[in-house]
Amino acid sequence: MKKALLTLTLLGCIFSARAEEKPLNFILIFVDDMGWMDLSCQGSDFYRTPHIDRLAEEGMRFTNGYAACAVCSPTRAAVQTGRHPHRLGVTDWIRSRFQRGGKGTPEQNPTEWVGGKNRKLLCPPNPYWMEHSEITLAEVLQGEGYETAYIGKWHLGDPDWFPEAQGFKVNKGGCDYGQPPSYFDPFNQPKGRHKTLQEGIYNLPGRNPGEYLTRREADEAEELIEAWKDKPFFIQLSHYAVHTPIQAIPEVAAQYESTPGKTQKNAKYAAMVESIDESTGKLLAALEKHGIDDRTVILFTSDNGGLDRNANPTDNAPLRSGKGYAYEGGIRVPFLIRSPGEIPAGVVSDTPVTSVDIFPTFLELAGIEGPQDREIDGLSLAAHMTSGGKQKVDREELVWHFPHYRHAPGPYSILRKGDYKLIKFWEGIYELYDLKNDISEATNLAESKPELVQEMDKELVQILRDTEARIPRLNPDYQP
Repeated sequence: MKKALLTLTLLGCIFSARAEEKPLNFILIFVDDMGWMDLSCQGSDFYRTPHIDRLAEEGMRFTNGYAACAVCSPTRAAVQTGRHPHRLGVTDWIRSRFQRGGKGTPEQNPTEWVGGKNRKLLCPPNPYWMEHSEITLAEVLQGEGYETAYIGKWHLGDPDWFPEAQGFKVNKGGCDYGQPPSYFDPFNQPKGRHKTLQEGIYNLPGRNPGEYLTRREADEAEELIEAWKDKPFFIQLSHYAVHTPIQAIPEVAAQYESTPGKTQKNAKYAAMVESIDESTGKLLAALEKHGIDDRTVILFTSDNGGLDRNANPTDNAPLRSGKGYAYEGGIRVPFLIRSPGEIPAGVVSDTPVTSVDIFPTFLELAGIEGPQDREIDGLSLAAHMTSGGKQKVDREELVWHFPHYRHAPGPYSILRKGDYKLIKFWEGIYELYDLKNDISEATNLAESKPELVQEMDKELVQILRDTEARIPRLNPDYQP
């Protein structure tokens, strides 16, 4: 333990000295609904992603990268704060203003538990925003002299909680939308049921009719890189793609029509994936053009697993299921990081990592101390990455908590410890999988390993209590 602490202390000194000499820049490419198999470097035989693959070739690729939740808003909150979604109270996707049936912005987030007579459990309410009391990565970096920008999907609250109120100096497109009204300029629905849909995307006004949204987002990022090339910066490029609606540039989609993969076959979705790759290529070119490529960290990941409805629009195989579900297809995602001179090239790590780790990792690489007045659930991956995977991450388990009804059999929590994964459905059902030998989660071991289930269940519940999770309650009005 002393040796490990000494190593971390020395690394911290190195990072601090590095930051003082020539501060690192940070770009977080955060894709919406991109599945674990949606990149060629991840094994896809259909999608073409040479620029994203380059991040893996010149940096580190994590085969056990996870989103903090199987749906978007909780993961987005975790990325901003380094804290578990259940500690924040953001445990389901946040409803946009146009999804509330005419209800406006309440004075405070709801507190009353929800349920019906046909449901065995009462569940905690989901908020309409992430509270201002949370400290974001952008707020910390801005306090240390960084320029900060948010581009694309935010989905963490109403206007008073948009990115500019959470530490981002520039906000291009970040609002309460969970998906864009349209992927084509002017990015709106003229006959939409809410004025926000009619207006388009916040602070991203139309400029070239028909221009594709992902290309516009890339242009915004490229302009900021040029403007801030002589300053330290943090840019979160949070693409609306590849979320529905599945809309693509026709000529790009046409290139995929005649060459479908074995399982992935949706040409329009493939074109959307290509748009993300094209954007990544533009960023890499901009960094090289301005001579700051060698001091810019790029991390690429997704907010949850791919939307897999019987291979529509994508297919997460060999992972089971997709977005919204407790299985690997819902939570395992691409996780790539590149930083020339800091992270050795071409390293593949099997270490399980998650969205909450981004916050402390960026801060340690920057040589900046994080908040001391609250628990940060993520762990810095800096030593692991800069050592080429030789320095182990001091963590044995990962945890997820989704206390809501979405899919049968209802609210669930997950503990991954080593290669074993326990899914606890709060209505009383358990599933246990050995991910090392059964990545597809085809064989439930719960009945054959009852002692392990009991042991992991006890540990899971204790972790949830320690991290302030709200646990579903028995519904006194339940009528079976």
